[in-house]
Amino acid sequence: MNDEVRTRTALLGSSSDAATRVFTTILTRSPISRIDVAKLTGLSQAAVTKAVAPLVAVGLLNDSLGPTLTGLPGRPVSPVALVPDAVVTLGIKVNADELIGVATDLTTRIIASERLPLVSHVPAEAADAIVELCALLDEKLDDLGSRVASIGIAVSGDVDTEKGVVRDSALMGWKGVELGTELEARLGRRVVVENDVRALTIGEHWFGVGLGTSSFAIVTIGRGIGSGLHLNGEVVEGAYGVAGEIGHLPLTSPDRVCACGRRGCVEAVASTTAIVAAVSEAHGRPLTIDEVVALRRAGDNAAIAVFDEAGRVVGAAIASLVNLVGPELVVIGGEGVSDFDLIEEPLRRSYAEHVFASADQCQIAVRPHTFEDWARGAAAAAIRALVV
Repeated sequence: MNDEVRTRTALLGSSSDAATRVFTTILTRSPISRIDVAKLTGLSQAAVTKAVAPLVAVGLLNDSLGPTLTGLPGRPVSPVALVPDAVVTLGIKVNADELIGVATDLTTRIIASERLPLVSHVPAEAADAIVELCALLDEKLDDLGSRVASIGIAVSGDVDTEKGVVRDSALMGWKGVELGTELEARLGRRVVVENDVRALTIGEHWFGVGLGTSSFAIVTIGRGIGSGLHLNGEVVEGAYGVAGEIGHLPLTSPDRVCACGRRGCVEAVASTTAIVAAVSEAHGRPLTIDEVVALRRAGDNAAIAVFDEAGRVVGAAIASLVNLVGPELVVIGGEGVSDFDLIEEPLRRSYAEHVFASADQCQIAVRPHTFEDWARGAAAAAIRALVV
């Protein structure tokens, strides 16, 4: 990180609450006039001008675009715009067998991307692989590499973001892994370790479906069933770093054992792993997810029963979530939505049966997320940590 970027990040980290509100408003809506910033933040125009001046001085914002927006009748106003590449972040999504990394600007626009196989879940060896992936991204960035201010790491499971500790990840087999401290010492940059679904929600909050929405939830379907919550304009983190874990609601038979070790969890019947295991058992031989999907599309009775059960349980879980927190919108995403049509009918039927009263006005939308999107979420978490 060069001195210029160090100055920029130091300013962001030391900003007042008003200045933070101004910068995040411009960050997510650039270019925008000071008048509109004042309306959105509830601050006076004088307070907005005071907050903008030092951000312009260090090169985070540009107020020299010219009078291209119109404010009051007959009075053109000059917009303030973000300088997107003033700071660069890296985002890493940790999967069971692969690391996906992106380098982004402040709007999470991807500048470079790279993938690396993950051959070991031993924490020290996984950290080696993350360091290697960061080096590969740095090489692709050329001169922009000196602007990398922070790195976001998205991991499935219970994550203590404040301490950078993966407290429990069934996917990785990790408990109490101090990943953030280890990586900061080796990379020499700020590292933010975040739950992967919450990181995805942070990205959608600032740069996706959450922008301008007071409340939404993301439900991810794949190797796990996760959920991120955005309520009253903020991403919900929970008092102990755990919130929205609908994959571990006890909504199915206690005979079903989840990867987390508990019984009756939604994931025990609805995760990709659980679906593959159930269809494989019915056929008396190990199958891949592609083979299981092909059987379901061909009308195999065992596969139909397994996918229908998964849809029913996820639908009930989403209804429980909506009944509890009442979001405007639920976005279903994750790698599993490429075959969402296989569970959509039982999911929507179960949701309709369990959602309460006017909460059924909540819209359910499907949005595929690539693994690069998950990595962008990690980058968004790193940006948020710099700003908020």
